[in-house]
Amino acid sequence: MRNTPFLFFLILIWSSCMNETQTPNPAKTTGQFDQQIAEIMAGMTLEDKVGEMTQLSIDMLSVGEPYNLDKPHQLDPEKLEKMLVDLRVGSILNVGGYAYSREHWYEIMTAIKGYSDKKASKIPVLYGIDAIHGTNYTLGATLYPQQAGLAATWNTNLVTELGKITAYETRASYIPWTFSPVCDLGRDPRWPRLWEGFGEDPLLASDMAVALTRGYQGEDPSDPYQVAACLKHYVGYSRPLTGMDRTQAWIPERQLREYFLPPFKAAIDAGALSIMINSGDVNGIPTHIDKYVLTDILRGELGFEGLAVTDWEDIKYLFTRHRVAKDHKEAIALAINAGIDMSMVPNDADFPLLLKQCVEEGLVPMARIDESVTRILRVKLKLGLFDNMFYEPENYPKFNSPEFEELAYQGALESLVLLKNKDNVLPLDKSSRILVTGPTANSMIPLNGGWTWVWQGNEESYFADDEQTILEAIQQLLGADQVSYVQGCTYDETVDINEAARAAKSVDAVVVCIGEFSYTEFEGNLYDLNLPEAQQNLVRALSASDKPVILVLTEGRPRIIREIVELADAIILSAYTGNQGGRAIASILFGDHNPSGKLPYTYPGAANALIPYDYRATDQYGIDNEKYKIRPQFEFGYGLSYTTFEYGDLTLSGNTLTPDGTLEVRISVTNTGTRTGKEVVQLYAADLVASIAPSVRRLRGYEKISLEPGETKSVSFTLQARDLAFVGLDNKWQTEPGSFELQIQEKKIIFDFESDSVIFFEK
Repeated sequence: MRNTPFLFFLILIWSSCMNETQTPNPAKTTGQFDQQIAEIMAGMTLEDKVGEMTQLSIDMLSVGEPYNLDKPHQLDPEKLEKMLVDLRVGSILNVGGYAYSREHWYEIMTAIKGYSDKKASKIPVLYGIDAIHGTNYTLGATLYPQQAGLAATWNTNLVTELGKITAYETRASYIPWTFSPVCDLGRDPRWPRLWEGFGEDPLLASDMAVALTRGYQGEDPSDPYQVAACLKHYVGYSRPLTGMDRTQAWIPERQLREYFLPPFKAAIDAGALSIMINSGDVNGIPTHIDKYVLTDILRGELGFEGLAVTDWEDIKYLFTRHRVAKDHKEAIALAINAGIDMSMVPNDADFPLLLKQCVEEGLVPMARIDESVTRILRVKLKLGLFDNMFYEPENYPKFNSPEFEELAYQGALESLVLLKNKDNVLPLDKSSRILVTGPTANSMIPLNGGWTWVWQGNEESYFADDEQTILEAIQQLLGADQVSYVQGCTYDETVDINEAARAAKSVDAVVVCIGEFSYTEFEGNLYDLNLPEAQQNLVRALSASDKPVILVLTEGRPRIIREIVELADAIILSAYTGNQGGRAIASILFGDHNPSGKLPYTYPGAANALIPYDYRATDQYGIDNEKYKIRPQFEFGYGLSYTTFEYGDLTLSGNTLTPDGTLEVRISVTNTGTRTGKEVVQLYAADLVASIAPSVRRLRGYEKISLEPGETKSVSFTLQARDLAFVGLDNKWQTEPGSFELQIQEKKIIFDFESDSVIFFEK
């Protein structure tokens, strides 16, 4: 993927800054690790080993009770001694409810290191944190778009650079492990964690997962500016039947392999060191006890050699929620025997004691324990924790630097998607008088979403004073005298809609900021995907003013807006753009920058039409009848620009593709407008006849390019037989002989894949 000159400039700055202080450790070979691990294991007792497999929340080391710690946060020396020395706990995670300063993180990690050094084994503690859109549990950190926003950029180079920021600032917080990226496909817009993933398409999600993993881990995870990635939530977590968090999924194995496994496979191939397991059950089997998924597929087929950790309290849930075990001990035996390496307990000390009993009673073989401990030690060695559990504060002068902020701003800009622009109402004139209204206009919370300073991201007080809301950014850009503000409504209640309607009469344009509050996990469960009626009523009232109405949707999932789309003159989607979101939205609204984001998911038009873009022809039953056609509000890959692009003819290097050959696909793109713009060239393919009903189209390639006015660029894609593969009846990847149709924009062309037989692939 090509970089714009601006982004390339930022990346050069970033690289030079890193080179000033970076002294990376030499890469260590697997052989060296094997010898070190054998030496360490030889001196470990069973108590040491089950301790290594235990992960506790920081609550278990702190003054107060779990979920109700004393404030300000303090560590408890007696608990540190018991958990780290007596029980030999190998991993700690999380914060005690809210983000800490770098100074406090240093105090925490210094104390943890001191107590871990008191153990006979001297094995360092592995600390993990949910740093998912920046180092979001360290005050003052650089926060960029959540993953759905990153996917909307369609710019993997930019995503890698943003991942490097997280790695740097997480290590600057003395933590070497982030629970990211989310590799779950977002194919159901009801799911409350849709915004945490990279959208609905396996190719786009795979590329983004690889990009973020490489940003986190770099070439050498032991580098003081890199962290271990953790792929989550393996696998099928994101497709619950109810649409609600942690509820059951029914996914045929063919679909699991074709859609849900590829992002994990891609990131594993990119070297991801750890993986987190799905909290739910798939086809009636809780993933935490599914040996076929955890061992046969993950280890045997995908080749994963890293650490597999549970999600929060999930082994205990096997008997309290799933009811597949009679008690905690049986649940532990089932999970460890299936392939779990580490239990995110997190808030009691029972796990290591019960696991020890399981071994002593023959419920879990010692070989299974040694296998897990080997994996845990290997991750700690790859991170260099035995040499340096953490580095000193002076090694991180670029924490929250201007360079990082500019990259986050670029990420926010490229993540914004222009969905409608009637009569080119945007960009607005900077001399205009503007009314800003709506529940998301004057808050940082809906710009960031969950996992921001606190779990639900719903505490305004933790945001820095210099971070700008949408309202504040517009005021900064235009001057406060040109901008008026009326709240209009809350998320679901009317406040002063009539006042907003009156104010609209005295301005030139109205910017209505609507959408969702922050949430994650079960707190985001809902029964109605429609945008709340209070917000829709605000738009209806403002549309009567006959002034241009611009909707800014700040939301984590596509809330249905069918009834108000026609009332708006322009619509911009902001999928949790981060702390620079207000500034980026203002820049787009008033033309300082040109929008280039594209939807990473299908935006539904109705609650009964929640279907991804790659549906089957049979999904349009009565296809000749207009009534039954699939009509999303906005299609996957859609996004407008302030300039226009013209596509040339779609050409191929030949009319046929062979099993060992390649086919080059070429097209030219011209910027026919008056502004510099970025376009995402998207290549789709359709298998015209297959042994299994094929999708109407599948994304097979894309490239983001930047074009000056009047400039033309040629874009090419190279196709191989494996790029056209699907999972067949025998659950194997295959490409069948036959005709395929390629499409870029409205340009289409057909070619034949010629082979004497079906071609099978390992993917």
